[in-house]
Amino acid sequence: MSANPLKITDTILRDAHQSLLATRMSTGSMLPVAEKLEAVGYHSLEMWGGATFDSAMRFLREDPWERLRVLRQCIPTTPFQMLLRGQNILGYHHYPDDIVEKFVELTIKNGLTIFRIFDALNDTRNMAHAIRSVKKYGGHVQGSICYTISPVHTIDAFVALAKELKELGSDSICIKDMAGLATPYVAYDLVKRIKEEVALPVQFHTHDTAGFAIATLVKAAEAGVDVVDTAISSLASGTSQPATESIVATFEGTDRDTGFDLRFLTEIANYFREVRMQHLPAFESGITSADIRVLLYQMPGGMISNLISQLRQQGAEDRWNEVIEELPRVREDMGFPPLVTPTSQIVGTQAVVNVLMGERYKIISQEVKDYCRGLYGRAPAPLNPDLVKKAIGDEEPITVRPADLIEPGFEKAKEEIGDLAESDEDVVSYALFPPVAREFLQLRRDGMVAAIDEPRIFPAAKPADGKAEAPKAGIAPIRRPPRVRPTYSLWKLSQRVQRG
Repeated sequence: MSANPLKITDTILRDAHQSLLATRMSTGSMLPVAEKLEAVGYHSLEMWGGATFDSAMRFLREDPWERLRVLRQCIPTTPFQMLLRGQNILGYHHYPDDIVEKFVELTIKNGLTIFRIFDALNDTRNMAHAIRSVKKYGGHVQGSICYTISPVHTIDAFVALAKELKELGSDSICIKDMAGLATPYVAYDLVKRIKEEVALPVQFHTHDTAGFAIATLVKAAEAGVDVVDTAISSLASGTSQPATESIVATFEGTDRDTGFDLRFLTEIANYFREVRMQHLPAFESGITSADIRVLLYQMPGGMISNLISQLRQQGAEDRWNEVIEELPRVREDMGFPPLVTPTSQIVGTQAVVNVLMGERYKIISQEVKDYCRGLYGRAPAPLNPDLVKKAIGDEEPITVRPADLIEPGFEKAKEEIGDLAESDEDVVSYALFPPVAREFLQLRRDGMVAAIDEPRIFPAAKPADGKAEAPKAGIAPIRRPPRVRPTYSLWKLSQRVQRG
């Protein structure tokens, strides 16, 4: 074993299937390989957070808290890690402080250790309460920098942010390159500066959308990075992370040798290859090769597919080039926010609307208006005054931390959900996603929720002759939930147009 092994966090149970399979991997598909994941020797397994909580209830009809507990029983010693959107927790808007604290308390109680905490605007005010809560209940705080490219996002600025995160109580720093924008030599410089000037362990997270993620992780390792995120090869690359086995092989025999057994990893990859095949073709992302547009327009892979989908819904797919030219202009007008949930949806949808309307900001989404009011936090750079004027007129944007304006919510949520909630965890689920959680909890009461250890995905769509295909072996079909339109949708805006 090397004296300085490169540590690895595998994202197979969260970001890998969120990036490639629309977050549709069920707990039942994870359990058969759990003991092998435990035996690898990972630094941690990212297995919660992001979109998994919502998707578990909405699509898979399973309790996300139960996923955490069951996996913890099967993987007792490898640390579990999650992605926490600061004051947004797992949603798309800010929640009250008491909900943030209760969520953290229960998450640690149920077996999770490492909280990767970020804010879409890199506004540390939106991260501070989550950081304090994790420290209070004994978890590990990984303060995260949303990496992006703009005139105001420099290495000096990112290092200063890392120092601020350390002062707030972070135990380690994550460079969260959610769009795969960090080129190898930039990664080297950024890691080296943070290691030297902040003196905390550094973890590097990237995506292989543009095709150079392995090179980026190699240069990060040369600069002294402590941990890197990878995904087992059968759910790696594209908009996911680079392959675990490739990184392991790259450093074999060097001073950063991981010590992992490639044959053993191959067994895990073979298992997940079968799981992936079960999800074809319904949930694949469709992005199968390197896409350099991510560098030109700084769009995460999921954002690209989402915008194309929105244009298709409007019969305007041929206007794609206009949209990707408009998007950087909208981003600049909004003060160069990093494009990550929820800012990617806000900026992207407004760019589409501008193109389809034939006039910039003829219609402005409610989310853009709230952004201009300061309700999402402090923008990285000043906003275009013309946009602010069109969006909110003479109204003065707020300057306080947005969550300071939100009343406590736990007791209210508890009263609203009533006896459908059987635990504090149920109350928090409802507080975060009221309609989705209420429907799930009612289905659970009615005995319509499958056992947590059953692998399941949606049954295949009916072909033209109306005859449904038989479900694949090992896949228990479940009732498809009613379609829920996304928060940021062209549908809502088109309805507004039709109403005049």
